[in-house]
Amino acid sequence: QVQLVESGGGSVQAGGSLRLSCAASPVTYTPYCMGWFRQTPGKEREGVATFDTYGRTTYADSVKGRFTISRDNIKNTLILQMNGLKPEDTAMYYCAVDGHCSFTYRPYWGQGTQVTVSS
Repeated sequence: QVQLVESGGGSVQAGGSLRLSCAASPVTYTPYCMGWFRQTPGKEREGVATFDTYGRTTYADSVKGRFTISRDNIKNTLILQMNGLKPEDTAMYYCAVDGHCSFTYRPYWGQGTQVTVSS
């Protein structure tokens, strides 16, 4: 069974940085697409960034130039480096994997890690 474990969330002041990690198991599982999503209470979940098996990346307009997604294929880990954080980045961040970057095929989700940015 596929499991995703996120880590690296926390509280920072505006302008600060955080690095989120998502470890996928088993290590032999190599999904076509891995991505980060975020959600705040009362709002729909939104996509933040994706990374496919060819190394192609996508970013939400709100995070372009500030966030960087990367993937360690040996460790089967997805990374989200978040710089220049803003209070509006405050959310629960979720890691997901799927056979398609639409994440509508058969996605698996992590339990989430909280990111809080204070002004």
